[in-house]
Order: sequence, then structure tokens, then C-alpha cells
Amino acid sequence: QVQLVESGGGFLQAGESLRLSCAASGTIFSIKVLGWYRQVPGKQRELVAIITSDGTTNYASSVQGRFTISRDNAKNTVYLQMNSLKPEDTAVYYCTAQIQPSWGRALGNYWGQGTQVTVSS
Repeated sequence: QVQLVESGGGFLQAGESLRLSCAASGTIFSIKVLGWYRQVPGKQRELVAIITSDGTTNYASSVQGRFTISRDNAKNTVYLQMNSLKPEDTAVYYCTAQIQPSWGRALGNYWGQGTQVTVSS
């Protein structure tokens, strides 16, 4: 069993900063890609940022330069530092991980339960 648990969401004013965390637990052999997505009601879930096992990152153009994704492999944790927040960043943020539970098993994609981020103007 693998679980992803997010934390750090909240209500903020435009221009403020926030850091989200997501910790993976359970039977984990290795974690390949970690990422953050977000979703607003009535819209598809969209990619925010991903980070590979070698530290390569990729960002949505809407957050490039404002958000930073990082990972702590010793803690099986991924972070999303969000600066200069805008009202349009308001969404439920989900973390995702590509995990190999044990040697010889296939990679699986796992999702957290989501954490709400609300940015007021």
C-alpha cells in the first residue's frame, strides 16, 4: 500500500507565498517522477510542475518563475514553493508520484487527496 499525503494548503492574499508538501509512505522501492497538478471546478486537472529522479524539472508556463518544485529523496517527499501567488492560482492541488513498490514490480501512478489553495485579491 502506498499513500501520498499533502499538507500546506490555505487561504492567502495575492502576492504572498506558500509551500506545499507531499509525503509518500508505505511499501516503496523507488520513486521516479514526482509532481503537482491542480484543478478548479468545471475544468480538467492541469500540470503545475514535475521533477524526475535526477532532479530535472518542468513547469507550466503560468507558474514558471514563481513556483519551485523540489524533492527530498530521504524523506520520500516533494515540495512546491509558490511565490507571488495570484487569484488564478486558486485550485485544489494534488501531488502525484510514479512509484515502484518493490523490486520487480511495475511502476504505478499514485495521487494524494488534494489540498485547497485559495488566493484572494
